[in-house]
Amino acid sequence: MYIGGVAISAIFFMIVRALIIFIAGKYIIGIIVKQINKMFQKKSVDPMLQGFSISIIRILLLFVLVLAILQTFGVETTSLIAVLGAASLAVGLALQGNLSNLASGIMLVALKPFKIGDYAEAGGVSGTITEIGIFYSTLRTVDNKKIMVPNSSITSSTITNFTAYAERRVDLKIGVSYDSDIEHVKRSILQVIDAHDLILADKPVFVRMGEMGASSINFTVRVWTYTENYWDVFYDLNENIKKKFDDEGISIPYPHVTVEMKNSQ
Repeated sequence: MYIGGVAISAIFFMIVRALIIFIAGKYIIGIIVKQINKMFQKKSVDPMLQGFSISIIRILLLFVLVLAILQTFGVETTSLIAVLGAASLAVGLALQGNLSNLASGIMLVALKPFKIGDYAEAGGVSGTITEIGIFYSTLRTVDNKKIMVPNSSITSSTITNFTAYAERRVDLKIGVSYDSDIEHVKRSILQVIDAHDLILADKPVFVRMGEMGASSINFTVRVWTYTENYWDVFYDLNENIKKKFDDEGISIPYPHVTVEMKNSQ
């Protein structure tokens, strides 16, 4: 029996051969990708570059596999590639956003504004970078939400990497009553700073009166710590300075309104 001039048995063997090529090809692609991944790890290649490169390689190998399968059905792949090349312009115009994301992904890998594990603000969201994909980058927020941001949104906006450096400065503004003695306040704050183990002793400490506000005199406090200790130092200083002020009798003002009553009679 024939279908379209081709024997059913021949069609059956083509299908079987295509399945064999598909299964074998998937297996070989898996081995190739695995070996490339091992090579990247052996050479200590940046994890961001690893993930991005492996994604590109896997797509290219799958494309070659598809061409090999089409050849088993007698499809002229040379002409098919030519057709695909001609159609790529139309597809490119229709997928400008994705192409922009792809180009942006390449820029992120090349420029390395952040790496896997960094905490950054990118594309208008903040979180820990967990993946740099071909089209999207993935962040995990502090409340454990997964956010996928288009790469083009990241490269077209300001990127803030909070963990790029080993050390960070903690800045505080502390307000006290106008009745407070300036030197007494400074001395109390410095005592709190000296007692904190996570503040770097070899870095400059800054405690000065910064401004005279509407209802308080405000002190600027600047200390340095390791990046992983930033929030511990930030909250500890706020709590410990308040406790110290209470012990020293230093008052912290709060906004108040004075109302004057006049007798119209």
